[in-house]
Amino acid sequence: MFKKIPHTYVIVFFVIVFCAILTWLIPGGAYLRDADGGVIPGSFHNIDSVPQTWQILSSFFQGFVNQAEIIIFILMIGGAFWIMNATKSIDIGIYAFLNAAKKVENISFFKAIGVNNIILTLIMLLFSVFGAVFGMSEETIAFVIIFVPLAISMGYDSIVGVCLCFVAAGLGFAGAILNPFTIGIAQGLAKLPLFSGIEYRMFCWLVLNFVGIAYILRYANKVKKNPKTSVVYEDDAYWREKGEGDDIDKIELKTPIGAWISYVFLFVVLAIYSYYFQETTLNVGSSSMTLPIIPILAFVFLISGFFSLRKSAHFFIINLLLFTILFLIIGVMGYGWYVKKIAILFLTLGIFSGLSMGYSADKITKLFLEGAKDIMSASIIVGLAGGIIVILQDGKIIDTVLNNIAVSMEGFGKVASVSMMYLFQTLINILIPSGSAKAALTMPIMSQLSDLIEVSRQSTVMAFQFGDGFTNMLTPTSGVLLGVLGVAKIPYQKWVKWMMPFMVILVLLGLLLLFPTVLMELNGF
Repeated sequence: MFKKIPHTYVIVFFVIVFCAILTWLIPGGAYLRDADGGVIPGSFHNIDSVPQTWQILSSFFQGFVNQAEIIIFILMIGGAFWIMNATKSIDIGIYAFLNAAKKVENISFFKAIGVNNIILTLIMLLFSVFGAVFGMSEETIAFVIIFVPLAISMGYDSIVGVCLCFVAAGLGFAGAILNPFTIGIAQGLAKLPLFSGIEYRMFCWLVLNFVGIAYILRYANKVKKNPKTSVVYEDDAYWREKGEGDDIDKIELKTPIGAWISYVFLFVVLAIYSYYFQETTLNVGSSSMTLPIIPILAFVFLISGFFSLRKSAHFFIINLLLFTILFLIIGVMGYGWYVKKIAILFLTLGIFSGLSMGYSADKITKLFLEGAKDIMSASIIVGLAGGIIVILQDGKIIDTVLNNIAVSMEGFGKVASVSMMYLFQTLINILIPSGSAKAALTMPIMSQLSDLIEVSRQSTVMAFQFGDGFTNMLTPTSGVLLGVLGVAKIPYQKWVKWMMPFMVILVLLGLLLLFPTVLMELNGF
C-alpha cells in the first residue's frame, strides 16, 4: 500500500513496465493487412516475440516523437491563452456573462429550472454535437483553459469545467451520429452504406446525453452546495487563487491604437481570403452544403469588431475568441484541419490579443513562454503515455491479443456475441485509443465474425462505436485525456476516482442500447 497516491508520471511508468512484462508472457503474432491497413481475416500467424527490456526507457523518446503534434499543440495553446489571459479579457467576459445570467434568475421559468443548469446543459450539448458530427477530441484541450475558470467562477470545480467540453464531446463521440473518424471508417471497412442506421444512432445519442448530462448536473449542484465535497477541492486552489487576485471592477477598460490596427489588419486578411475562398463546402457526415461562409464572417467581423472596440479592447479580444471558435469549426468541417492548423489559429489569437492591448513584442514573447512553461507538465504526460503504445507495438503482442479474443467468441449466441464484441472493443480501446486505427485493425475481423454468427454488421459497428467512445475518457493511453487533465491541473488518480462510477453507468447503458440491434427490426440493421 502506498502511503500516498503516486504521481501521474509514476502511474504511467508502471503501466509501461506492466506492458513490457506482457511482451515476455504473450507470444508474438501478426495479421496480414491490405493496402488500406485493414486486417485480412484468417491471416493471423505467429511470429518471433520481441520481449521489451531497455526499450522501457527508449519508449519515452519514441512516445514523444509519435505524439509530437499533440505535444506542440498543447504548448502553443498554453502560450497563446496565457497571452490572452494576461489581458484580463476572459475575466471580464466571465464577469459580464455571470451578471447577465443573474438578471434572468428572477424570471419564474428560469428560476424553476435553474439558470446555471440551462447554461451548463447548452454548453455540453454544443460540444456533444461537435463530437458526434466531426469527432472533436484533441480540440477540447484548448477549451479546458476557458471552461475550468468559468466553472470555478460559477461555484463549481475543475471537473465540471472539464465535463463541459471534454466529457460532453466524449458523449457525442460515443453517440457518433456522423463521426467520420469512427462510424465512417468502420462502416466502410464493414462494407455498409456510409452512415446507414442513423435513426437508431440518433436515438442512442439522445439517451447518452440525457443520462450523461443529468449525472454531471447532479454532481455540479452537489459541489455548488458544498465545494468541499469535490474530489479536487485542494487541487482547485490553483484556479481559485488565480481568480481571487483580480478585482474585475478595477480593471481599466481601454482601446489602445494597437487594437484598431489589429482590427483593420485582420479585416483586410479576411477580405483577401473571402476573394480566394468565396464558397466553402461544409461536410456533415455523408452530406455537404456549400455556402459563402468566409465572406459572411468577414462582414460580421467588420460590424462586431467595430462595436466591441467602441466598448474596449477586452471585448474586442472576446470577439476574436468567438471568431476563432467559428473558424475552428469551418476549418475542421470544410478544410479538414487537424492540430497543426488549429494550433496556428489559436497562436494567432494569442498574438493579436497582446497587440490589441498595446503589448510590445518582448512582452508577448515573455507571456507566451510563461504559458508554455505553465502547461509543460501536460505536454510531458502526453509523450510519456505514447510510450505505452510503443511498447505494445514493438513487442508484437497487439495482434495476438486481438486474435485470441476473436477465437474465444466463436459459438456464442447473438446477444452474448454482440456483448462480447462490445467488451472486446472496450478493452482493446485501452491499448489502442485511436478510433480510426482500431477500426482498421478490428472491423475486418469482427464484420466477418458477425456473418458467421448471423449478427448484423451494423450491430458490430455499434459495438465498436460504444467500445471506442466511453473508455477514451478514462484510459491512461489517451494522450488527449492526459493533456486535458494536465491543463486542468487534475491528478489522474482523482479523475479515475470521480469517473469510475460514471464510466460503469455509461458502459452498462451502452450494453443495453446494443440489445435492440439484435432483438428488434431496426431501419438500417
